[in-house]
Amino acid sequence: MSIATMTFNEWLPVIFIGIMGLAVLVYAVLDGYDLGVGILLPMQEQDEPQRDTMIASIGPFWDANETWLVLAIGIPLIAFPSALSLMMFNLYIPVAIMLIGLIMRGVAFDFRAKAAVDHKLAWDRVFKSGSLLTALSQGYMLGQYVMGFASGWQAQMFSLLSAFGVTAAYGYIGACWVVMKTEGALQKRAVPWARRAGKATLIGVVAVSVVNPLVNPGVFDRWFTHPLIMFVLLIPTLTLAIFLVNDRLLKRLPKENDRHCRVPFFLTMGIFVLCFSGLAFSFFPEIVPGRLNIWQAASSPESLTFIFVGAAIVVPLILLYTAYSYYVFWGKATELKYH
Repeated sequence: MSIATMTFNEWLPVIFIGIMGLAVLVYAVLDGYDLGVGILLPMQEQDEPQRDTMIASIGPFWDANETWLVLAIGIPLIAFPSALSLMMFNLYIPVAIMLIGLIMRGVAFDFRAKAAVDHKLAWDRVFKSGSLLTALSQGYMLGQYVMGFASGWQAQMFSLLSAFGVTAAYGYIGACWVVMKTEGALQKRAVPWARRAGKATLIGVVAVSVVNPLVNPGVFDRWFTHPLIMFVLLIPTLTLAIFLVNDRLLKRLPKENDRHCRVPFFLTMGIFVLCFSGLAFSFFPEIVPGRLNIWQAASSPESLTFIFVGAAIVVPLILLYTAYSYYVFWGKATELKYH
């Protein structure tokens, strides 16, 4: 299909896959760091003040962050229903596990402040477990998606590798968030968390990047076709460079007057964007690898046109209130208080 000859109706699936991709990416970054903070919660009794500060750092944002998950699921529900049906058929169990994890996080977030003092640690453990469960299930689902929902042991091993990689990545961006949003002993403690999680994330990214082209011949052809290879290999090159620069910077933190404390978080965001770009390049225009492309899975042009009007209003509003919430709560996290 030539871009120059595409009609508006043919462009609509492209627009909606772009909105869905944006929602998935923003969710991975924003809810990724608050899942990472939950995964990293220290569980010793004497760590309670640091746990309070870590949870305070995500408190104003985490409900808004999960809006992007609703959007990421809502777009395929209305724009690509056949693709969502196929994905849900194959991912029913991991989706259920993810929802259990999200419920555990939501309940624990409120109950830790309302329960008796001697039960607070137990609720913090529930919050940590829910965060870990959610991250692992999302990583597993990503692996299954990349493998085209194959059921063999190779697909299961790849999905487990993906679960490890996504969980490490969430821990990485979560630790960088703590470095950015806290001070003193907790900030110093978060620096080695970030460096260790960064190394684990790098291992996961390299492993997935090597395995994915080997198990998907179409992906291999896309990445290693001349002369396109000269351009697309910039993605892994830049990703590796950011990993190295970020680790070197973290090694020198914290600095006097808290200089450069925000840089690791934004560098990690860059890694997320590059990895997502590589994934999108590998499979576009397929929405279910090896089975459906976006035009085959799209709703009728009349439905997409109607939905497009709503999306043109709703998506900018979500972007605006998300940006505003981060502007209002831009400073350092303080002691968590409930009124």
